Amino acid sequence: MHFIDWAIVGALLIGIVWAAIYTKKYTESVSDFLSANRCARRYLLCISSGMSGIGAISIIAMFEMYYAAGFTAAWWALMMTPVMLIMVLSGWVSYRYRETRVFTLAQFFEVRYSKSFRIFAGILGWSAGIINFGIFPAVGSRFFIYYCGLPEYVPYLGISSYAFVMFLLISISLFFVFLGGQVAVMVTDFIQGMFTNVVLLVILGYILWQFDWSMLIETLQGAPADASMLNPFKTSKLRDFNFFYFFIGAIGLVYGRMAWQGSQGYACSAKNAHEARMGGILGEWRGLVLMLLLLMLPIAAYVVMHNPAFAPIAAQAKQVLDGIDNTTIQKQMTVSVVLSKMFPVGLLGLFCAVMLAAFISTHDTYLHSWGSIFIQDVILPFRKKPFSPKQHIWLLRFSVLFVAVFIFCFGMLFKQNEYILMFFSITGAIFLGGAGACIVGGLYWKRGSTSGAWFALILGCVIAVGGMLLRQSWTSTLYPWMETSAPAILNGLTFVIEGISNNIPGINWKIEAKAFPINSQWIYFLAMTLSMVGYIACSLVEWLVKKRPAFNMDRLLHRGEYAIEGEHAQKIKKPPTGIKAILPSAEFSKSDKFIYYSSLGWTLFWFIIFVGGSCYNLVFAMTDSEWATFWAWKIGITLVIGIGTTIWFFIGGIYDIRDMFHTLKTAKRDVLDDGMVVNHHNLGEQADDKEKFKHEVEKFEHELKNNPHK
Repeated sequence: MHFIDWAIVGALLIGIVWAAIYTKKYTESVSDFLSANRCARRYLLCISSGMSGIGAISIIAMFEMYYAAGFTAAWWALMMTPVMLIMVLSGWVSYRYRETRVFTLAQFFEVRYSKSFRIFAGILGWSAGIINFGIFPAVGSRFFIYYCGLPEYVPYLGISSYAFVMFLLISISLFFVFLGGQVAVMVTDFIQGMFTNVVLLVILGYILWQFDWSMLIETLQGAPADASMLNPFKTSKLRDFNFFYFFIGAIGLVYGRMAWQGSQGYACSAKNAHEARMGGILGEWRGLVLMLLLLMLPIAAYVVMHNPAFAPIAAQAKQVLDGIDNTTIQKQMTVSVVLSKMFPVGLLGLFCAVMLAAFISTHDTYLHSWGSIFIQDVILPFRKKPFSPKQHIWLLRFSVLFVAVFIFCFGMLFKQNEYILMFFSITGAIFLGGAGACIVGGLYWKRGSTSGAWFALILGCVIAVGGMLLRQSWTSTLYPWMETSAPAILNGLTFVIEGISNNIPGINWKIEAKAFPINSQWIYFLAMTLSMVGYIACSLVEWLVKKRPAFNMDRLLHRGEYAIEGEHAQKIKKPPTGIKAILPSAEFSKSDKFIYYSSLGWTLFWFIIFVGGSCYNLVFAMTDSEWATFWAWKIGITLVIGIGTTIWFFIGGIYDIRDMFHTLKTAKRDVLDDGMVVNHHNLGEQADDKEKFKHEVEKFEHELKNNPHK
């Protein structure tokens, strides 16, 4: 990269480091460190959490998918729009989760089920999380090495550039978390989120100017007939990112809503439940520009690699890619390497800065989350009395440091052999497979039982781990053994697996030596389905046979007589339930309703097009040129709206940051608000708890009085 490019990257880094240092003075309590004292409003939540969710590894994962599937993957993704619509408009899970006032998911499990289940869920979720997190720094570091053209070894030091870059990037993210916890994470993620949106608009404009649309379409038409890059109804040979991948993904969105705790700090940071709900609604608008660019960049890279007009650039990229021995890593880095050869000076640095922001925003969020979960859900439940705030915060920091060391070591040792998104599916399923049933059942069904939760979480874990072991050992051990020593088993397996595949179009399961026949997404689906059935069955037995009484949902959600002042907008004590929960309630202002109905209209518009287009295509079979026209219109409309929402969210986000700083400056901290649970409710929420821990409160107040700087 040119000096100008490095200067751009350096300027961004200096800016966010300064912001992190500035936030340090606002972190005074455990609640501040874990949740920014629950004072984040909608725009701050929307932008910051959105940026934390789209890390460098997620961008590269999307590059892999769209480079393989093109526009067709974007079409099937429209199938998920009504699912997302219902969830964000109703505040599915997120609204009720915020009402519980917990810091972590496993804390909710103790309130709803039992302490032992909290500890088990905490250990399982933490273990699955850090394994899943383990490849994040590795993939991100490889991007910077190949994109920036860094040498294999650091000059004069003689150490691996891969290890050095990974260590440096993890250290920066760790520094942010150490300084200000969730406050620093949220503020720096907001700055990076707004920077990213602006730069992506610039890059998108460059791509649309650089690539002639007719040339782009002509190149995509050269894809194999049954693996089209334009027509989603001509993808029968597409094995992974086809209709069923997105269908299972849509089910997973509902079932596993908020089950993944990589960004659990944001799940509990909202000022109240309504702000959490509005942040989710706004998130649908915030992602427009990002998702459009994640689609267009890999398609542009595909055109460069397959169109003779770009042969010189393609030759340079191919030379770099041929130097990578691992074929999986080659696929991961293809788009990144092509972009490094395609972008001019300035734009090269801007995209590098975007990826740096994406890397840091996800890593500081995940370090904060997984580090917090270990202390809150594995260590804290064994305590009979609270830690002092100072002890508690330092324990959280040491736990975060451990996670940082683990992911560095994992990244150095683990050899990846499948798509990133498939790795996410299988490692996530270790916890998500059963956790979804425990969350939905715990928040929405008063008859959901502790035994049902245990059964679901264990079963989901067993299926996911079993699937992971099968996939890892298939090529090296299982298939060779069956081929030589047990051909009858291999033939029987082939008959069953390929028989299902031949009778259900699009599944594309095939018994072969190079890969396990069933991908990670299908294993995740199996884990979800069986865990949900098990949860319901066990809970029904507890209710109908053992006559277990119903759980007090009002106390869990702080509704009615258990309502806490300020926890709901407009002083609502009992929000609507059932179908009414989807509609605007008394908590909605006029501007809230405008945002609500705009989101509703936008999402329904595209879903109607999806349904209508699918039906029309089944009858008349749209041509590639007709599909090209559709994609051109979709890109144009999304780009125009994306420019407007970027300006809108920037103004709203600045207001929210000022409001958060003012609240943190004037808020009176509650030292008992630290994540401990007593008799199925959070410590300090009832008078008898405060009396029980009166001695601890007096000790803390005495310490604060004699040491004001603390």
